[in-house]
Amino acid sequence: MATWYEGRLAGFDLETTGVDVENDRIVTACVVQCGGGHPTQTFNWMADPGIEIPEGAAKVHGITTEQARAEGRPAGEVVEQLVAALAESVLAGLPVVAMNASFDLTIVDREARRHGVQPLVDIVGDDLRVVDPRVLDKKIDPYRRGGRKLEDLCRTYDVRLDGAHSADADAVAACRVAWRIAAKEPRIGEAPLSALHLWQVSWAREQAKSLADYFRRTPGKESWADGVRTEWPMIPAQREAGEDS
Repeated sequence: MATWYEGRLAGFDLETTGVDVENDRIVTACVVQCGGGHPTQTFNWMADPGIEIPEGAAKVHGITTEQARAEGRPAGEVVEQLVAALAESVLAGLPVVAMNASFDLTIVDREARRHGVQPLVDIVGDDLRVVDPRVLDKKIDPYRRGGRKLEDLCRTYDVRLDGAHSADADAVAACRVAWRIAAKEPRIGEAPLSALHLWQVSWAREQAKSLADYFRRTPGKESWADGVRTEWPMIPAQREAGEDS
């Protein structure tokens, strides 16, 4: 029986205006379908986010406000097409592979609601299966020193990263890291996707609680603990006043 990682994967990554999932915006996005013995298909978008791109964010991903306004497409159009591409992958039975998935999927959810696009969770419901290399890596090697960013995991698992902080390169690299972890760890690689998804919900919660505990006992970082979220693969949207409960 074929394992999930030997089949088709849907890599997903965003570059954004910042790290606030409730208020920051998508600048570039990529969904890449790869593996499974078929040619790689890559779908890329650049959006005009409608707000200024801070200098710090532009230094990370290389897209300035001026470039996004000149070359980017309307944010609502990009979000609609991005959600459609993700939904198509999910409904075809592909796992969405995303590094630090709760950030990217939450941003997409908020952007969809901001622009009047049907959110991904409303389209695919319980069919969503996510593989997060960051969560998997922390589970199988919790005490390894050093960073846990995508570049770090690429070094750890001997994966080529063709251009860090471009959405398409990061999406492909996340798939490669997930593949290496799954091939190395039979419990992960041979698990049914539905079970692996649920395990990651639990593992991500435990990892977040551990990080919050670390902040609480670290002088100068105590206040950071309150900002640690435990939800995975997406932080649920807050209902607006007047919505049905």
